[in-house]
Amino acid sequence: MTLPGPSANNPPWNSWVAIGVWMASVLFIFFIPVIFVTIYLLGKHIDFSDREALTSLLKTDPTAIVVQLLAVIPSHLLTLALAWVVVTKGRTYSFRKMLGWEWDGFRVWHAVVLFLFFWGFAVLMTTIFGSVENDFEKMLTSSRTAVYLVAFFATFTAPVVEEVVYRGLLFSAFQKRFGIVLAVVAVTLLFTVVHVPQYSMNNVPDYATIATLLMLSLTLTLVRAKTGNLYPCIVLHTVVNGIQSIVLIAEPYLPKSVTDVPDPTSMIWHVLR
Repeated sequence: MTLPGPSANNPPWNSWVAIGVWMASVLFIFFIPVIFVTIYLLGKHIDFSDREALTSLLKTDPTAIVVQLLAVIPSHLLTLALAWVVVTKGRTYSFRKMLGWEWDGFRVWHAVVLFLFFWGFAVLMTTIFGSVENDFEKMLTSSRTAVYLVAFFATFTAPVVEEVVYRGLLFSAFQKRFGIVLAVVAVTLLFTVVHVPQYSMNNVPDYATIATLLMLSLTLTLVRAKTGNLYPCIVLHTVVNGIQSIVLIAEPYLPKSVTDVPDPTSMIWHVLR
């Protein structure tokens, strides 16, 4: 019997390696912004022993927030570089082939329809749970520069990085080791849980937003399981984040009824974790 060669559903990496890349991605998105903002704060001669004042400054100082957001660029690049090494095994395999780069019946209009579903689901969750101001929303009020940076990352880098890590490395390895059902459950929950601190305020989660993220994660993971490819997940994630980013940028000019719903996108990872 001839064993199938390496592919998106028979990856040349195992679950432990995938988990290692995931952990590294979380560390990158936490420590690199910390390094960047620490350099900025040293220049301002901040008293690091006053934790309360320091935390307040990190969440309210426009420049400190922009510095943390800019640090997302090297964080994402390092994550992608590490993922490329693992997926290709040092150029032994094709990066796109090992992740699945075919449409397999999925189309852009499917992504638009799903976005409308997420938007309606977000409204429903807000009606049930109410809205809770979270650190992420507070950060966006600091400056328009922060809004533009978040919109850029949410549309052009976060969908690729997150999908490569979650629906790429993690799902491929998990479904090979544990089967599709457990892989869907594990990846869906990991993606959601890692965003909880970002969408909380004073340890109180924004349940409406988190529920919407859970639904988004489940849908993305099911698309990966159904198509056997990562590319449709990246397209869907980009469309969802991209439309939301347009709304985010246009928010000052839109009626409150249009924007007063929880953010149905993952946006960026743990910028203010």
